Amino acid sequence: MKSEPPAPKKAVAPIPPPATAAAGSAKPAPLVSVAVVEDDDRTRAILSEWINSSANFRCQHTYGDGEIAWQRLPLDRPDIVLMDINLPKVNGVECVRRLRPVVPSMQFVMLTVYEDVEHIFAALSAGAVGYLLKRSSPDELIGALNYVRTGGSPMTTLIARKVAQAFPLQAAPAPAEDDLSARERQVLELVARGYFYKEIAAELGITLNTVHTFIRRIYEKLHVRSRTEAISKYRQKG
Repeated sequence: MKSEPPAPKKAVAPIPPPATAAAGSAKPAPLVSVAVVEDDDRTRAILSEWINSSANFRCQHTYGDGEIAWQRLPLDRPDIVLMDINLPKVNGVECVRRLRPVVPSMQFVMLTVYEDVEHIFAALSAGAVGYLLKRSSPDELIGALNYVRTGGSPMTTLIARKVAQAFPLQAAPAPAEDDLSARERQVLELVARGYFYKEIAAELGITLNTVHTFIRRIYEKLHVRSRTEAISKYRQKG
């Protein structure tokens, strides 16, 4: 009896390779983390909403006073910090001054109602990379964050103009800094580091009136008329 031929084997379909991204397609850039330091609850919520509505940024941390921000930011480590100036416990300028050496890669942008030159230069001297006014629109705020992300230093137009106007158009003669006393040099150093006058008084253990006296003498010896000019000449000397 003839044996039947074996049944033909069924063809097995090859297992398709895992799907891969189309050639040339790039992964989306990671979101940039932002923290907001603002004592007003409503303003803090609005800023968070604006940031979270953007394509590139997320508000991952918020703080209601400078002391909490100073303690938490080195641990939370956002990429960018929007910092108010008039904060409870520790003001925003002092907070930036303390944090800058601890987290040098963190980018601080002041967001405040103050538009006077003293506050501007105190914040920039403390280590802020930008200075915005609270009346900025959502588009202006997100544009500023994008500018920081690409290495820029954003400033509201009015602030940028004040910074430009603070510097003389022509180079001034070299200041007679060698004529400053040791105490006057201490005061000038603190001014250049962004200290307010009352903070200088507390740091050196002198009265506020004494600080004003030293400032007046420094202005006379350096032939300047403002804190900004004194800082400029101090930096030229350094």
